[in-house]
Amino acid sequence: MASIAAAGASLSNSCFSGPPGSAVEPRLQKATNVRLQSSLWGQNIVKCRRSSVSTAKCRRTTVAVIEKNSPDSSTSANGSVLSSEGTDEELASRIASGEFTVAAAKKKDKFANIRQALANGGPPGRFLSFALANYERRLKQESLKKLPEAKGDVRKIVGQPFFVPLFTLFRTYGGIFRLSFGPKSFVIVSDPTITKRILKDNAKSYSKGILAEILEFVMGTGLIPADGEIWRVRRRAIVPSLHKKFVTAMLSLFGDSTIRLCDKLDTAASNGDDVEMEGLFSRLTLDVIGKAVFNYDFDSLSNETGIVEAVYVTLREAEDRSVGIFPYWKIPILAAIDPRQRRVAKALKVVNDTLDSLIDKCKQIVEEEDDEFHEEYISERDPSILHFLLASGDEVTSKQLRDDLMTMLIAGHETSAAVLTWTFYLLSMNPSVTAKLQREVDAVLGDRAPTIDDMKKLQYTTNIINESMRLYPQPPVLIRRTMEDDMLGPYLVKEGEDLFISVWNLHRSPLLWENADAFQPERWDTYSAAEASQAFRYIPFGGGPRKCVGDVFATYEVVTALAMLARRFNFELAAGAPPVSMTTGATIHTTNGLHMTVTHRTRAPVIPVTDVPSLTTVDENGVIKSYSASDGSISVLGPSSSGCPASAVPQNFSASSTLEQS
Repeated sequence: MASIAAAGASLSNSCFSGPPGSAVEPRLQKATNVRLQSSLWGQNIVKCRRSSVSTAKCRRTTVAVIEKNSPDSSTSANGSVLSSEGTDEELASRIASGEFTVAAAKKKDKFANIRQALANGGPPGRFLSFALANYERRLKQESLKKLPEAKGDVRKIVGQPFFVPLFTLFRTYGGIFRLSFGPKSFVIVSDPTITKRILKDNAKSYSKGILAEILEFVMGTGLIPADGEIWRVRRRAIVPSLHKKFVTAMLSLFGDSTIRLCDKLDTAASNGDDVEMEGLFSRLTLDVIGKAVFNYDFDSLSNETGIVEAVYVTLREAEDRSVGIFPYWKIPILAAIDPRQRRVAKALKVVNDTLDSLIDKCKQIVEEEDDEFHEEYISERDPSILHFLLASGDEVTSKQLRDDLMTMLIAGHETSAAVLTWTFYLLSMNPSVTAKLQREVDAVLGDRAPTIDDMKKLQYTTNIINESMRLYPQPPVLIRRTMEDDMLGPYLVKEGEDLFISVWNLHRSPLLWENADAFQPERWDTYSAAEASQAFRYIPFGGGPRKCVGDVFATYEVVTALAMLARRFNFELAAGAPPVSMTTGATIHTTNGLHMTVTHRTRAPVIPVTDVPSLTTVDENGVIKSYSASDGSISVLGPSSSGCPASAVPQNFSASSTLEQS
């Protein structure tokens, strides 16, 4: 969540905003119809423009390469074929033509004329011409080490979230390039090897940069924005709290919270009312994270209390700042007179006061306890993360503890809600996937809530979540800033550079995935999510030492909600509802909500098997037969000694009918 917020702020001058099209519907699918067929194609413009090829020839060559490798149409997530015509194709052509490319070799003709003049000046001139040629060769070699660079008035690229045009640029400039807006530039990374270098191999050389600057007002020095020693100390304190016993205990919380949502949907289904699911998922995950982190029941699915409203005011402000053009809130005078900032300050005080009260209350509980602390310590009275931290003897100020809690509240709430929103959108477009999901849930769960042992059995359910996070990563961009010079591939990146790691590009790159834009949960039967994460081509929770500490918690949370909801209801997009499209926020939001029609599932009744293991009969010949109720098998026991007539057996008797009725 936090990473995407910073990305939006950093690119605010590029005007990447407005109601976009969904990636699995025509609007965004048109933006992905020109595919990368090889890494050479992605870097074709850069190479030819740095060589002796003329600008005009460079443009013709690049367009030819793109036309050669571009399909005429693409397949959407639901299998429909979408036209490649439209403004996105025009944008791709403009990029391919070099309109946004920074020329790197325009001095070539000038050097050639000087060399020619010197060569005509006798032996001394020829010597100087040779020396100049060597100098030019060295310049070219140096230029090859410079990042490919895109520039221009990107405000012309509107109507999409900012990470979608980054994908279009990636198709042209490759896995790493510089994106410039006047004096400001950002390094865009879409290559798994370079991503691994930044997030894992040389993570110590990178900070959160602008991310910390934007989130400071709400998260302070919490785990996500913190850097350096503060981050190391807080991570060592928080990670142990998410032990296996805690996560196991949280399964009942996930189930209870989802039942509350089911009760709300029961009413809507009975009344025939459409529901806006994105808002409901947001409230579901808020209730979960409140209980899990600091044992507070927001009960936001049922009540609209002051604290709930204060939390949402704070969240909306974080998102607004992430896409704001001018950071006026940093100017005390303007912030003091602006009604919105006064409202935000009031809401933030309500949230902070509530957290301070919960911290004090938890301290008192810990002091009254006689429980011995150990690695998998969990309090039956209060199993929250806050209780664990205080019981562990963590020496931390109330302010730092509050920053940690606020960070977990916002990050854990926003991302899980977004994952559920886009998962249900994808399922509504793919009824065959939904049917397969429901068959698995019926077989594994029946009519009960999931347990920790069920998590491995709900394999297809987990596949759906993995595939949803691949197509709609939360967040779609990770932010870093170099704290020292570093080599990223063949390129030198200087200290103080801001980098955007495009998770969206990594997860949708046709160089890394077959049918990259298709929604195919079955791909995870072949791919291992763990292996894909280790290769840094699938990083829904980030990677390296700063990988999300709550990845298992979040996965179990959304798998539980998906399984329980799919077991009881059918969901489809509401008739007449606004189109589902994306917009940039703290995570990937819908533009106008996810409006769905919810109906109760009608399932065939479950026929209980009788405790009687078998049924013995005598046929018309006096042969005794035993019919097994467990597998339908027939055993011949021998001739009847009693001479029981065949009429003793019902005329319509059969093994199958008996089993069906038993």
